[in-house]
Amino acid sequence: MSAYFIAGTDTEIGKTFSTCALLHAARARGLRAVGMKPIAAGAEMINGEFLNEDAARLRAAGSFDPGLALLNPYCLASPIAPHIAAAEEGVSIDPARIDTAFQALSAQAELVLVEGVGGFRVPLGDDFDTADWAQHLGLPVILVVGMKLGCISHALLTAEAIQARGLRLAGWIANQMDPAMLRFEQNLEALSRRLPAPLLGVLPFRADHNAAAAASAAGLKLPD
Repeated sequence: MSAYFIAGTDTEIGKTFSTCALLHAARARGLRAVGMKPIAAGAEMINGEFLNEDAARLRAAGSFDPGLALLNPYCLASPIAPHIAAAEEGVSIDPARIDTAFQALSAQAELVLVEGVGGFRVPLGDDFDTADWAQHLGLPVILVVGMKLGCISHALLTAEAIQARGLRLAGWIANQMDPAMLRFEQNLEALSRRLPAPLLGVLPFRADHNAAAAASAAGLKLPD
C-alpha cells in the first residue's frame, strides 16, 4: 500500500479536482485506489446524507466506496475556516479519529490519497494545523499549484514549508484554473526550474470538472 498527502498552494485551487484526476490515473493502471477528505467544511443534506461536495467527488472517483465515515470523518456544515466551523458547531477535531479511518482505508486499498483542507497551514484547532497533521501522518506530499498570478511565490513558500516539516515533496501538479491566464507557459517553466520535485502533469481547464478526461489529456503520472 502506498499513500500521499495532497497539499495545495491555497484554497479553491483544484486540490479535489487534482486528487480525482490522480485516482483516475491510478485506476487506469489497475490500482485499487481511494481518496480521503478527513476534514471538510461546507455541506448540505443530500439524499438523507450530510454531504460535502468535495467528498462526494472523491467518493465517485475511487475504485470502491468505503463509506463517508472513513472517507470524510469530519464534515462541518459551514463553508468557512475549519477551526471556526468546528468551534461554532461544538466539534473537537481528534487526530486519532482520522488515524483510525486512514488505517481502515489503507487495509482496503493499494493507494490512498489524503486530501488536505485549504492551504498547508490552515488551523484545525487552537494548537493544531494542516502542516502538523501532514507531519503526523508522515506521508510524501503531492503539491497542487493553482496556476494564477502569484502562484510562483505561493508554490515555493509551500514547498519550503513542506520540507521544513521533514516531509518529502514527491511531485507537483499544475492546475490550469483560467484558460486565459497571461504567460501561462512562462510561469510553468519558472515553477519547473524552481520546485524540487517532478511535474506530474498539467491539468487543462475544464468547465465541466471532468477529472478523468483531464487526467487522460494531461498524461498524468503517479510519483515514482
